[in-house]
Amino acid sequence: MGAPGDGAGPYITDIPPELLARVPVEQRMPGRGRDAVRLLVSRGRAEPSLHAFRELPDLLRAGDVLVVNTSATLAAAVDARLGGEELVVHFSTRGDDGRWAVELRVPTGGGTTGPRPGGPAGAVVELAGGRRLVLEEPLAAGADRLWWGRPSPGPYAVPELLREQGRPIRYAYTERDQPLSAYQTVFAVPAADGAGSAEMPSAGRPFTAELVARLVSRGVQFAPLTLHTGVASQEAHEPPYPERYAVPGATAALVNAARAGGGRVIAVGTTAVRALESAADERGVVRAAGGWTDLVVTPERGVRAVDGLLTGLHEPEASHLLMLEAVAGRAAVRLGYARAVAELCLWHEFGDVHLLLREDSRHASHC
Repeated sequence: MGAPGDGAGPYITDIPPELLARVPVEQRMPGRGRDAVRLLVSRGRAEPSLHAFRELPDLLRAGDVLVVNTSATLAAAVDARLGGEELVVHFSTRGDDGRWAVELRVPTGGGTTGPRPGGPAGAVVELAGGRRLVLEEPLAAGADRLWWGRPSPGPYAVPELLREQGRPIRYAYTERDQPLSAYQTVFAVPAADGAGSAEMPSAGRPFTAELVARLVSRGVQFAPLTLHTGVASQEAHEPPYPERYAVPGATAALVNAARAGGGRVIAVGTTAVRALESAADERGVVRAAGGWTDLVVTPERGVRAVDGLLTGLHEPEASHLLMLEAVAGRAAVRLGYARAVAELCLWHEFGDVHLLLREDSRHASHC
């Protein structure tokens, strides 16, 4: 295994089928909670360590800050028709002009879907309850996966549609449909306008109210922000598209104070990294910010405000791997993924989690 872009191939070529988390941990291990997943910890060239996730309070220090995404997960998948063709529409992102970025998928049986090109322009997608979606243009030039669609009777009909007819987006590696509650994190705050994430900000899933209380009692603080994540590319692994985010002033102040006081800023999820880094200047000072971010965090760009990242295990070609390198370096990612395979850690949103820390992180003698 090697690092993306170093000529040595990906960290892992294929994910063995037995390492796919097909159901939530509380279903794999009846009687256990969400925090029963495992936690891999990587820093630099040190040998990664493996823990129970519920040990996280013992691995962090007073003064550390966990930056969490409060975006709620939407029931973003809806059955539809285009002419005589049966489709599933994944509602990804609502634009400022009332349109929605959507992905059209083909049902493949058993509740899963396969890829389908978007469009054509002018096509009318029929939705439940007499609603319609008129496809207008690709979200990005030269790409045909996500298209802008204008809903009828209006943009606010979509949140109602998702509440009435929607279900969580499900991918082929999962075993069965799950209720929307299985995709909500303890940090989720429903938005008044119906906005949310098409896919769960899954790094926050293992947290429970009890674990949050234990972390707070140890002096670890939580800093909330919001980034509404769109539909990921499961087949092509495209870079992320622009997404809507908001970093409150209180969060900016808390992050800046922690860094000034020697605490570490640890993002819970790649979404939290993208939002926080979008609000940071070249010196790493964070200010209240919001709107749309098209930031793609790479090793060349680096990170300015983040000292660590808590995330899931990503697929071989996922663009998020470059963000992991930016936070912790290639060696940490390479060693971490080798250990994950050796220890039979589980992949995807219901799987185990990975804490990556900067090699020069403060309190380097501790986790």
